[in-house]
Amino acid sequence: MADSRTIPPPLGDALLSGYRPRAGVADELLRPDGSLRPVWQPLIDVLSRQTPEGLAQRFARGDQYLHDAGVYYRQYTTDGSTERDWPLSHVPVMIGADEWQRLSAGIAQRAELLERVMADLYGSGNLVREGLLPAQVVAQSPEWLRPLVGIQPRSGHFLYFLAFEIGRSPDGSWFVLGDRTQAPSGAGFALENRIATLRIFSDHYPQANVERLAGFFRQFRDALNGLRDEGSGRVAILTPGQETDTFFEHAYIARYLGFTLLEGEDLRIASDRLAVRTVRGPEPLSVIWRRLDSRYADPLELDENSALGTPGMVAALRAGAATMVNCLGSGVLETRALLAFLPGLCERLMGEPLKLPNIATWWCGAPAERDYVRQNLDRMLVGPAFSTRLPFESDRADLDPDVSIEELLDREGERLVGQEAVTLSTTPAFVDGQLRPRPMTVRVFAARTPQGWTVMPGGYARIGRTGDAAALAMQQGGSVADVWIASDAPPESVSLTEPATGPFVRRMPGLLPSRAADNLFWLGRYVERAEGLIRLLRAYHMRLSGGGTATQPLLDYLKTYLGTYAEPDDPVPEALLDLLGAARSCALRVRDRFSPDGWLALDELEEAAREMAGTRRAGDDAARAMGDLLRRLAGFSGLVNENMFRFTGWRFLTIGRSLERAHAGAELLRVFADDDAPSGAFDVAVEVADSVMTHRRRYSVETNRATVIDLLALDDKNPRAVVYQVALMRGEVAELPAATVAGRMSELSSALLRLHTELQVVAPEDLDSGTLAGIRDEIAALSDRLSAQYLA
Repeated sequence: MADSRTIPPPLGDALLSGYRPRAGVADELLRPDGSLRPVWQPLIDVLSRQTPEGLAQRFARGDQYLHDAGVYYRQYTTDGSTERDWPLSHVPVMIGADEWQRLSAGIAQRAELLERVMADLYGSGNLVREGLLPAQVVAQSPEWLRPLVGIQPRSGHFLYFLAFEIGRSPDGSWFVLGDRTQAPSGAGFALENRIATLRIFSDHYPQANVERLAGFFRQFRDALNGLRDEGSGRVAILTPGQETDTFFEHAYIARYLGFTLLEGEDLRIASDRLAVRTVRGPEPLSVIWRRLDSRYADPLELDENSALGTPGMVAALRAGAATMVNCLGSGVLETRALLAFLPGLCERLMGEPLKLPNIATWWCGAPAERDYVRQNLDRMLVGPAFSTRLPFESDRADLDPDVSIEELLDREGERLVGQEAVTLSTTPAFVDGQLRPRPMTVRVFAARTPQGWTVMPGGYARIGRTGDAAALAMQQGGSVADVWIASDAPPESVSLTEPATGPFVRRMPGLLPSRAADNLFWLGRYVERAEGLIRLLRAYHMRLSGGGTATQPLLDYLKTYLGTYAEPDDPVPEALLDLLGAARSCALRVRDRFSPDGWLALDELEEAAREMAGTRRAGDDAARAMGDLLRRLAGFSGLVNENMFRFTGWRFLTIGRSLERAHAGAELLRVFADDDAPSGAFDVAVEVADSVMTHRRRYSVETNRATVIDLLALDDKNPRAVVYQVALMRGEVAELPAATVAGRMSELSSALLRLHTELQVVAPEDLDSGTLAGIRDEIAALSDRLSAQYLA
């Protein structure tokens, strides 16, 4: 039944008149007596003054920011996974600063308690020995990693960054639904929620006295930097890769904090020392913020099937080679049964009661608790007043009246864990133009600093799609909201960067892992390859629409050549979509090094191409579509070329594009400047090379073999010429590490010099089809040489 609480005047307008929290449920907006909580008053005043159109415009600003920033989550289905727009609930959750201070004290205490529990589990083992924690709770957890027992972290601490799922009970108190100790996610999403919500309430936020988030991240960043080897070495974030559902956040946090984003293949371990494989050679690594599950970190000593980890990682940690954040094996603290013992462990380890209670939990390993299950099983499975979920390994279909309780308990053994279902508080969310109460939980974050545990002043809330708490997850249609901690006084102004002191020092970008260089190199190649294919397709479909028997030999010739790359008569062939998808995949793996505008341009390019597929017709329609894609591709290239910092990463991207353009140019001339090519082939070569106007200005005659070869192979002023691209590659390679060693050129530099010299001295009439094929192969070999020197 509905609660009797209503919004009091003067706020009883159309926006809020339908807001009716459920009976017996705490609400974030309203007190039990139906009055508005003071912390919400300023925000509700702002919302109440808006027209429906004004609200829609505000919400659109926040959504547009998230779209432009490329914020997404990965939704998994039986057919695989797809990227979905970040589902922002536009109204933040408001919590008063005084209440948050009390909550933070409980979070800090809990973080320290978990630290001490983990130190015991992987150290002395006193908790199990003294009977304070059943051995089965630990030993039967797949996250308790025996190879880690006895390894003491070199910093002296096991845990550095934690997250906690919390909710408000019907009596208004907070409790913990779960501890996230393995590789907690969400901090980066909390930042993006804040920025998007700020766009929505840009006029209100400055005077809303909301605690800022930057100070939390600055303290944690400085703490990690302080763990480096005598101030040297690197701090890196270790990610499972782009297929994980939180990869966007990994890249975002790496870029925000200035850390290097690595995958397991980026690391190498020699003599129990940890290093990053870079284009300069191995670089020492001091601190790893781990974002993949522990058991995947080392296929030698943990999960032998893991393709995500680094062989020898455990041995390196055993030798004290690096600090792992959080230490491997921390996932054992997420064991559900452990919640039942935390109150007693807090008394034992910290000498004080647990400030922030758990969700009601019991472990059914003890005889008394098995008796409890026997007596209450029916209600635990189906009773509305005590609707409890039990994590049986057996299929839930087995839980029927014909199965005896004893059989059930014997089958499940002492692994059985019970957890009481909870009634979550509700918070306002916009539904069909009105505020409606929706269930919510809040994820809060705690970080270790030299001064102790600090708690992020906020976090992010999960909002239910409906009134059912089961619909909180984004996979089930739930959304997320920013959490504002508001006080009566303006918050301290903080920034992620420190104020400048002393003389100015120009700092150069950090190291470039070989994997990142490889992806940038191939991003350049795939983009250039896609452009070449688009130009060929446009040339073909333009001639196809012209018709006429005179052009048939050239059309057949062009179709045969195109057929080696794609299906010519398909207006938007699958091969083109594959190229754009491959380019996007490479860009995704270096998301922390790529500008948001460049990423958005590439993403929209691929999306546009896929929308055209299946809707365009061969001929003039397809030619116009290719022209549209070319302009979009030019926009991407312009953004990258104009905005990307001219450092090592940009050089690999540029080398990739130049190599692909030179290779394609030599192959194009081999085919279309051949003596046996049909009439009009020279014009196709000039057109595909985007040099029609240049040819008209340079030569007063019609296209012939000499003019085409001169312009597209040997003109060092034409950016479409082979020699121009080889010269460009030569200059960029000269700036790479180890381009010369002990006064001698590397093999790559030497090969480029020989090829460049050959193109500078040869005459157009000397470049027959066989010679052009040889130049094409020499260019292809450059890729292998570059890979062997920098990317292997």
